[in-house]
Amino acid sequence: MQIDRTSEWFVPKFGSKKFRISIGILFIPYTSIVTCFAALGAISGPLQLERVAAICVIYILALGVGAHLLDAVGGKTKPWGNLPKKKIGFIAVSAVSIAFFVGIYFAFLDSPWLFPIGVIEGFFLFAYSLELFGGKFHNNISTIFSWGILPVFAGSIIQTNSISIETIIIAAITALVTYGLIKTSRQYKLLKRDNGDPHIIKKKERILKLITIGVIASTIIFFIMRYSNLI
Repeated sequence: MQIDRTSEWFVPKFGSKKFRISIGILFIPYTSIVTCFAALGAISGPLQLERVAAICVIYILALGVGAHLLDAVGGKTKPWGNLPKKKIGFIAVSAVSIAFFVGIYFAFLDSPWLFPIGVIEGFFLFAYSLELFGGKFHNNISTIFSWGILPVFAGSIIQTNSISIETIIIAAITALVTYGLIKTSRQYKLLKRDNGDPHIIKKKERILKLITIGVIASTIIFFIMRYSNLI
């Protein structure tokens, strides 16, 4: 089963097909959202900018590059066509390895709770992307837990090696946002695949864009307020 995703809203409409696939395969809006979740966790406590940057780099590499590339070549569907598995696999594993190296550095430094977070995230990264165990973990619950909740916890832990009540509240909100995102995204994808009503497709597309912009804008505002000691 092959579902072409090169016509979706986050894929550039310009450039060669190879360029468009190279950008589209990274799912930049969704990667940005999860990275923002990690950043929200990191700025919910004492603010150390290098740690905010570190957790963002971890999720950009592990999810944005690693997980998405593995999903492209290891999943049941091939939405980006038949890509060179060895080359894509090497890039994916390299990105994930760098992400884990950064995480391990801070775990040994003073944030040991990053170890279990890393193990759990690593499990879901491979189990979800490669549809291991018969695809049992390729579902909404896994996505919400690994994309919507754990990044917030990881962000908090890299700063304070703890999870506060504020962090839990943020994680609850990001979990709801993730649920809305994957539900709308799935509807959008099915409508595109089945050549559905263009007006409904555009409506779903606008919702996805608003979620993306809203998360990014909220994270920036929260960061500015924290950095300025307004909250």
